Amino acid sequence: MSNSSQTNGATIGVPEHEAPDPKRWLALTVLALAQLMVVLDATIVNIAMPSAQIALHISTPDRQWILTAYTLAFGGLLLLGGRIADYVGRKKIFLIGLVGFAGASALGGAAQNAQMLFAARGLQGAFGALLAPAALSLITVTFTDVKDRAKAFGVFGAIAGVGAAIGLVMGGLLTQYANWRWCLFVNIFIAAIAFVMAVPIVKESKAEGNTKYDIPGTVLATGGLVSLVYAFTNAASNSWTATSTLVYFAIAAVLLVGFFIYESRTANPLLPMRVILHRNRGGSYLTSIILGAGIMGMFLFMTYYFQQTLGYSPLKTGISYLPFSGALIVTAILASSLLPKVGSRVVMTVGGLLATGGMLWLTQLKVDSSYPAMILPAFLILAVGMGAVFVPLSNTALTGVGNHDAGVASAMVNTTQQIGGSLGVALLNTFFTNAARSYSVTHGPVLGAVHGYNVSFMVSAGLLAVATIIIFTFIRRDRPEDLAAAGAEEAPRLVHVG
Repeated sequence: MSNSSQTNGATIGVPEHEAPDPKRWLALTVLALAQLMVVLDATIVNIAMPSAQIALHISTPDRQWILTAYTLAFGGLLLLGGRIADYVGRKKIFLIGLVGFAGASALGGAAQNAQMLFAARGLQGAFGALLAPAALSLITVTFTDVKDRAKAFGVFGAIAGVGAAIGLVMGGLLTQYANWRWCLFVNIFIAAIAFVMAVPIVKESKAEGNTKYDIPGTVLATGGLVSLVYAFTNAASNSWTATSTLVYFAIAAVLLVGFFIYESRTANPLLPMRVILHRNRGGSYLTSIILGAGIMGMFLFMTYYFQQTLGYSPLKTGISYLPFSGALIVTAILASSLLPKVGSRVVMTVGGLLATGGMLWLTQLKVDSSYPAMILPAFLILAVGMGAVFVPLSNTALTGVGNHDAGVASAMVNTTQQIGGSLGVALLNTFFTNAARSYSVTHGPVLGAVHGYNVSFMVSAGLLAVATIIIFTFIRRDRPEDLAAAGAEEAPRLVHVG
């Protein structure tokens, strides 16, 4: 079995018989620390959002940019970031990513207005798109032994679940006892430690062969997604039929259609069409986008509900999410053991139905809903459902993929989740804003906000239901010929290099 992989002609392989790096476990510590920083950033900022919005006088339609500026830049540039890391040098780009992420975090922490914070979050996402794939690539080339590599990726994957929970609590602690700005400033210290450790420990490596970038594809995709988010945001400020909204939708449509046409014709595509046109893979990526859209809005609105409606402190808000994180981790472990017995389609379909049910439960929120009686059961059902979907999703997204497409295919799972989250937060915030505004006229702002949350959760439930239908329609068991086409290779399933 070869441990090599290619991306558009560039070899990103691992020498199979090279002696193990004696510093490989120290290197894993460094890479895991960087991954922790990126994962923390997603949840720690969520808890700080209500405080940041008040401090910088950010409007309700625009507040979603605190999240979407980051996720759009991260998701839109992730595939290109993987290419850059492979071609320029993984260690070099990893170090640049650390410095850039720290600098952007400092800029965001020092933000004096909404525009400065949004720009900083976008920069964080851009440098995160360099950092994350570089770290994963470095694990692949640092751990040449298959068993060692499996352990390394196990540790790296665990950071995602644990890091999210740490971020929730840390976000609450920093916001409550220091200032929301420290939720961004904290990255400076983590990045500095990782940088100092990485310089002497991590080894450089890069791809060889065809090292051309698909800049036009990146511009078309990112531009189209940004325009789509602007369209949703504009609909909240004006209306769905306003001329400016329709113009943004039209620009998004032209750019995104142009992206797919260009990708199907260029010699070095950012996203080879063969990767997404396979039934299982295409269904998985579409599911990932819609699930990301449906679930990200829940965290946004529940954070505001906890703090502004129920009067929870930031710390209590963060702790309130911990059962969700715990149930998600436990379900992910159980789902892994169920997969060989019942198959991805069954596990994912049941998970999708549970997630939809949990979200529907949340549509019954009231001004004084009980956490243990009302919110906790919904969180647990949602978490079990999402855990049952996400674990098989990573496998089905790589069904039958060849070695040369392994990096792109695995990166697409993260990319589609980030893009789905960006679009979902913008879309759901628009539904919330319009619903809350009209209901507040006759019922007051508090009831108006709760009504807005319920409307948004209903839309989220609809998105999760659509994702479940897609799972049931498209996802099939891996066929022997698909596995053979993939070269029966385990390592590339974990390679996230773009």
